[in-house]
Amino acid sequence: MKNKLLLCALSAFLAVAAASGCGSPVATEQNQTAEFAKVTDGAGRTVIIDKKPERIVVTSASFLEPLHAVGGTVVGRPASKTPTPDYAKDAAEIGAVYQIDTEKLFACAPDLVIVNKGMNEKLLPLLEQNNVPALVVPLKSYDDVKEELKILAAVTGEGEKADKLIADMDDRIKAVADKIPKEERRVAVLHSTAQGLSVQLEGSIAGTVAKMLGLKNVADGMTPMEKNPDAAPYSLETLTEQNPEIIFVTSMGNIEDIKANMEKMLAENPAWQAVPAVKNNKLYYLPQEYFLFSPGIHYPEAAEYMAKLIYPEIFGDAK
Repeated sequence: MKNKLLLCALSAFLAVAAASGCGSPVATEQNQTAEFAKVTDGAGRTVIIDKKPERIVVTSASFLEPLHAVGGTVVGRPASKTPTPDYAKDAAEIGAVYQIDTEKLFACAPDLVIVNKGMNEKLLPLLEQNNVPALVVPLKSYDDVKEELKILAAVTGEGEKADKLIADMDDRIKAVADKIPKEERRVAVLHSTAQGLSVQLEGSIAGTVAKMLGLKNVADGMTPMEKNPDAAPYSLETLTEQNPEIIFVTSMGNIEDIKANMEKMLAENPAWQAVPAVKNNKLYYLPQEYFLFSPGIHYPEAAEYMAKLIYPEIFGDAK
């Protein structure tokens, strides 16, 4: 009788334990494999983030504003020639964007590093050796910016903020493009440096904005440079044949110096006068903050700026 009572009690205990999950090896495994986010980054890497990062370091100042827009903060950032927003001024500097100081980076004790695609991937092996999660994030083209926002929102857990911001940017760009007359406008984008000129292709920032507005980049189809897939070699003869109505100029240097150099070059070579854009005084200089460095979440403003240069009667004068 006692044995039967003991057996019944044991059976009841096991039933309760099974119902509550006590001692379940599956439940233990689930707890051990819990994750905050599983992210596919801009390099195609799948990165598992165990918990919401609290000490984020970025290797480009261009990440600061998009990250802030989706609720993120940083403890480390590179030095920058552009003004640092107030919300990131207290973050430690980790060297220049082209030469990150790894000692300063690790001194920040990061639990996540946001790496600029195409520039800072060389940091990945060292970060992996030190068990610091890293995400490679693109930030040049408009599609890059939208992908960037989704990746950063996965890190902060603010997916709705990213979706709202992307939808707002799409709507603002469409509003500009819809006002532009449905006519083909042939444009060329030249990039000026101390070494000379190059031609910007569709993948460049200015090329991306021109395409958004429905403008025809005369350089489409040109063979890109070996070390720069977004540019092609410049030739005045080729440019004359392409016959652009409008020329945009981007540059890393002082804008007044660039204008003086361009005007001198135009004056010294009469062949330039055969180019409609030059003959009709349709040569425009694009600001660095929108067209040299990624405008990030300000792509709508970049689109509006370019539209103002071409159609001031519709959009007003560019300032």
